[in-house]
Amino acid sequence: MLSRVVNNTSCCNLDNGNILREVIIKIGLERINIQEEVIVEVLLDSGVMGLVMSSEFVRKQGFKLKKIERLIYVRNVDGFFNKEGLIEHTVEVNIYH
Repeated sequence: MLSRVVNNTSCCNLDNGNILREVIIKIGLERINIQEEVIVEVLLDSGVMGLVMSSEFVRKQGFKLKKIERLIYVRNVDGFFNKEGLIEHTVEVNIYH
């Protein structure tokens, strides 16, 4: 896979001659409850209508979960429900770049 990287930003990856339009950058997430940070790579403009983290990532990183009153149904770009299921929790983080 070929990729053009500019200032920690990967864009316009080339794979088998096809142009994949994606932007991946490194950001920092600071856990509010313990003021500890983790550096991660994130995909920008993925079509998501909000900021989301995988439940596996949240669990592995030890983020403090807060139960939400109204569950959020998640659909993929193809219209089908996401296999991860409903969003049931939020986390509080500071995001920086």
